[in-house]
Amino acid sequence: MLLVVGVYVVAGNLVNGMGGAGKALAKGSVPAAYQALVQKWGNLCPEINPALLAAQLYQESGWDPDVVSHADARGIAQFIPSTWATHGVDGDGDGDRDIWDPNDAIPSAASYDCELAKYVKDVPGDATNNMLAAYNAGAYRVIKAGGVPAITETQNYVKRIRALEDSFAAPVGRVDPSRQAAGAIAYAQKKLGTPYLWGGNGTPEQGGRFDCSGLTKAAYESVGIELPRVANDQYNAGPHPKRDELLPGDLVFFSDDLTDSRAIRHVGIYVGGGYMIDAPRPGAVIRFDPIDTPDYFGATRVTEDGAKALPTTV
Repeated sequence: MLLVVGVYVVAGNLVNGMGGAGKALAKGSVPAAYQALVQKWGNLCPEINPALLAAQLYQESGWDPDVVSHADARGIAQFIPSTWATHGVDGDGDGDRDIWDPNDAIPSAASYDCELAKYVKDVPGDATNNMLAAYNAGAYRVIKAGGVPAITETQNYVKRIRALEDSFAAPVGRVDPSRQAAGAIAYAQKKLGTPYLWGGNGTPEQGGRFDCSGLTKAAYESVGIELPRVANDQYNAGPHPKRDELLPGDLVFFSDDLTDSRAIRHVGIYVGGGYMIDAPRPGAVIRFDPIDTPDYFGATRVTEDGAKALPTTV
């Protein structure tokens, strides 16, 4: 799995020349095997775009083409067989519709999104949000509610996909201030899916595995910035941007005691859209997680030019 918000460089460089109207994908945000499919089929109708389709596929399966859910949803796009029977398409034109084949499943996900968008086109409100709600709860409930229904699961689903969409999209221009931060994010994205290891520094002897602060330390070490080893020491490695000042590359910290930086127990690398890349805990893998949780402590900007861009108090 590859997942990152592409930042700090010109959008044209990020897309690697790929065409398609609407939002383009950030470089490296989608596994290479699927990038062209997502870019192409993400422009199937006005209610979707490549970044939105990528966010939806990541949310559904984490790019795993072999996953099966407890509800028997299958493959990278998580279709249940009955829905696939009526909405699956032969995306690669090889004469069959294979629920397990991303070359069919990704086009089918886009096609199904666009069909749902047609079903709810007369519903008030944001057309894309209504389409996503229909995907999660069914078009009838969206029509009956006159918009996204008051179902917690559905509301959270729409919110997550729209936040993830921002993180998959290539920027339309240059976002300052730091290429070092972009490099650290790029390092972390290559480790997505790697199992967590307590005390892990990513060495060959450790199977390339990390714990949370081992990942952040290695990511910034790859761009020439040396950080302390543990999370609560990393918090003191630079100035502290406020939540509304965060930029991709900032380190974000979590604690059970929001009054004491020495009690910090977790750190990740902010990637935009309210999300971070982190190594969460034993039994988990390096992944993409939200930062706006009750234990969010604060952030640190460790790049020199980034730190200079922060407001100063007199």
